Amino acid sequence: MKLPTIIEHKRFRSPAVTPQALAWDGQSLWMGSRDLRRIYGIDVRTWTVFREAEPPGIPWAAVATNGSLRFTIGEGPDDDRYIRRFVPNFGFPEKDRIACPEFTGSYLSYDGDHLYLSQWYKHRILKLDAGGKVIREIDVGAEVSGHVFIDDLIYVLRGTEQDGERWRIAQLDPRQETPEVRDIAVVPFACRSLTFDGEEFWTNQRAANEIASFALPN
Repeated sequence: MKLPTIIEHKRFRSPAVTPQALAWDGQSLWMGSRDLRRIYGIDVRTWTVFREAEPPGIPWAAVATNGSLRFTIGEGPDDDRYIRRFVPNFGFPEKDRIACPEFTGSYLSYDGDHLYLSQWYKHRILKLDAGGKVIREIDVGAEVSGHVFIDDLIYVLRGTEQDGERWRIAQLDPRQETPEVRDIAVVPFACRSLTFDGEEFWTNQRAANEIASFALPN
């Protein structure tokens, strides 16, 4: 059966080139620029930047976690991946630094208790404990370009980068022993990161330097 396409609501010029990381903290949108290695707090009502900071590497992904944010940061010449905590009025505490499994990983989501980290080339999402140890693996069946928790379910952008940037948004229930990944709709552009503001999804079209909001088809 042919999948419907997402319903795009708004599209904005990114405040910086190559928007990559994206997270909603309950009030504002946070974006990380891959090439500039900067992060930006965005007021979506006025589409203005209210906070800018320099992370200790490349901000590949972000998620809000109980008053702070977590970023997947690529550090050093080999782009080794670490999860770093960011406190908006403070910065990145050096003690809050967790190595990603095998120093690889990108997108993040959060269920209220645990972080979930996806690994692009291994087509999986990993549930982590507080120290970064893997306590569960979820096979997604394709490359992952973003995921977010909504009402105990994971919504995930999955597809392929090499085969013409073909992407879909899918849903899975992590409470199942072997979650079934169900495609819901086609995303008709090269999407990077996924977050949800309570009403709309948000994602980046990195190559176009744009940030878009969308809804699922009825």
